Amino acid sequence: MVTLEPIIGVDNVRQSAIWYEKLLSLKPTHGGDAFEILKNTAGDTVLCLHKWGEHDHPTLTNPKPVAGNGLILYFKVAQVDAIYEKAMALKASIKITLHQNPNSHLREFSLEDPDGYYLTISSTE
Repeated sequence: MVTLEPIIGVDNVRQSAIWYEKLLSLKPTHGGDAFEILKNTAGDTVLCLHKWGEHDHPTLTNPKPVAGNGLILYFKVAQVDAIYEKAMALKASIKITLHQNPNSHLREFSLEDPDGYYLTISSTE
């Protein structure tokens, strides 16, 4: 079995955790200003947030040239419409509105998180 627990560099761990909690109902489980672990309702780790420059990790020392360059965080969710509404309520930076992807035939939308990471939120069916 292989699992993935991505860690992204962010400016403000607490603010980013709150944003992801509101958007995707992920729960912060670690606490602190330098690192947070966000889990889904089943208790699986979905995403970790790491403050830029903390703990001397070489790829998390500097957000330049652009945070998230070469990365798309692709989330599959059961209730894409409800999450789209949450994104709108958060006044998120929507890059592609909710639509039916002609390739996957799934409903999806794309947005940026507060730190400039590009997210695609897709239905599971």
